[in-house]
Amino acid sequence: MKSTSLHIILASLAAVVVCVALYLVFFVAPTEATLGIVQKIFYFHVASAMNMSLAFGVCAIAGAVYLLAKSNKWRKRADALGVATAEAGVMLGAMVMVTGPLWAKVAWGTYWTWEPRLTLSLMVFLLFVAYLALRAYAGSDAFGRSIAAGLAILGLPGLYFIRVAVERWGGAHPQVIYKGGLSHPAMRQAFFASIAAMLLVSASLVVLRFLIERRRQTLDELFLEADKIFG
Repeated sequence: MKSTSLHIILASLAAVVVCVALYLVFFVAPTEATLGIVQKIFYFHVASAMNMSLAFGVCAIAGAVYLLAKSNKWRKRADALGVATAEAGVMLGAMVMVTGPLWAKVAWGTYWTWEPRLTLSLMVFLLFVAYLALRAYAGSDAFGRSIAAGLAILGLPGLYFIRVAVERWGGAHPQVIYKGGLSHPAMRQAFFASIAAMLLVSASLVVLRFLIERRRQTLDELFLEADKIFG
């Protein structure tokens, strides 16, 4: 299957599943008694956080492939995938950083608290923002791209610690998923639909960005060849 066809399929599925998820969240899932309508943020916040971690994890793996691969073809593919997943992850991370404080203001009475999971999430988010900045600054420089790939790999342990932060170090962050907080079947349906919707949207954007980056790489190669001939 061609990548362009894959993108069209993913984008079409994403459009359908997003509509289903929105319907389930706002019209089917009951409103939580304590937090009220603000609880609806939970569905988007958690879905964004989970897919952010997935995107950053793939970016870190792509960074490792870039550093270890001997084939120039695989290095270019890994570099393009790293950029694509990092951009998707930063977009999702921005959603996490916006929706989290909005929920926390009602639940905790404050927009932010420096508890382990929140602090680690912010640090990992900023690390991949730095990755994108470094990658953009490096341009076609192989050494700069290698440094950026190494920076992405450094984010991998952070993703693990985000996952286990509350169990290991405590904090006010809720463990709704692991402690059975989604007791109502409609809430579970809305929750999993939100995750699926965010996953499909993210995958669609990653494939599109990967295609764009690969075409940019091809153009760079053509410009280099032209420069050798006519320069």
